[in-house]
Amino acid sequence: MTPIKECLINNKTDLTPIWLMRQAGRYLPEFREIRKNNPNFVDLCLNSKLSKEITLQPIKRFGFDAAIIFSDILMIPYGLGQKVEFKKNFGPNLENLEIDKLLEIDEEKFTKNLSPIYQLLVELKKSVDLKKKDLIGFVGAPWTLIVYMINKVSPKNGLTTNFFSDTSLINNLLEILDKFIKTHIKNQVNAGATIIQIFDSWSGLIKSDFDKYLYNPTLSLVNYTKSLGVPVICFPRGISDYKKFCQIVKPSMVNIDYNINPKTLIDKIEIPIQGGLDPKVLLTDNENLKIEVTKYLELFKDHPYVFNLGHGILPETKIETVEELVKIVRNFK
Repeated sequence: MTPIKECLINNKTDLTPIWLMRQAGRYLPEFREIRKNNPNFVDLCLNSKLSKEITLQPIKRFGFDAAIIFSDILMIPYGLGQKVEFKKNFGPNLENLEIDKLLEIDEEKFTKNLSPIYQLLVELKKSVDLKKKDLIGFVGAPWTLIVYMINKVSPKNGLTTNFFSDTSLINNLLEILDKFIKTHIKNQVNAGATIIQIFDSWSGLIKSDFDKYLYNPTLSLVNYTKSLGVPVICFPRGISDYKKFCQIVKPSMVNIDYNINPKTLIDKIEIPIQGGLDPKVLLTDNENLKIEVTKYLELFKDHPYVFNLGHGILPETKIETVEELVKIVRNFK
């Protein structure tokens, strides 16, 4: 059994497994070389040959215990027919949302639109580099996708003042997304994903109606993924009550963000925990890196734990620092 599956299923491992969110990305010189020649990010995500190469880059370099496919949560809006672009130094930019246009898309058309992602998984499953390693597929949670689909840009660039006002639109999107996120999960599992991670990057924006926007939609996806016989990791970034989230949603494992004090969780959460380290720690020196990493390893040494970050690895991270990080985790007793 793979180290992460062992942690998820049997709640134990001999050594702490490690992988990093956004491990296939801009901090890698080999990725930057490909990106330089492929400026259209969406097209790159839909190029199964290049996305396979990118997915495997951090595995070949660092020997992480899992590969996460090179893709993006916004491929779901793209698959539903909402145009998505990524602008340099700005981020995603989506066209105006037309609900009638979304309602015209069926599962067959959606699957066809995203077929290169599923082909990527099929090809990765054959790779000798992933022998005894997990292959992680992923989706965005309904709330986070709704934020992007209505706001059209990342909330980092501002949130429209009337965002929460159109409850009819939000309700329609919750229903549509539940169906097509499940389709995307099913297609990834059928193509070879051994774990699914659900990213709710903007769940911290939810201030009320948590059942409607956070718990119930995510629980629906978690139950569906488990019904396919695949473990599911949830990353509800920015929420304050991880204990309640885990009690209601019951993921196989929860990924914590770097704003939560992990000491407050150790006696409250029974399921395996992943992540937590602030990615900015990787921008400091090796001495500080060891201190901060060891804090997490010590704290969770008697709790099922997968080492990861509390958000994606930063583009300015040095290769040597990641090598040192892996060494610290591997050598921890």
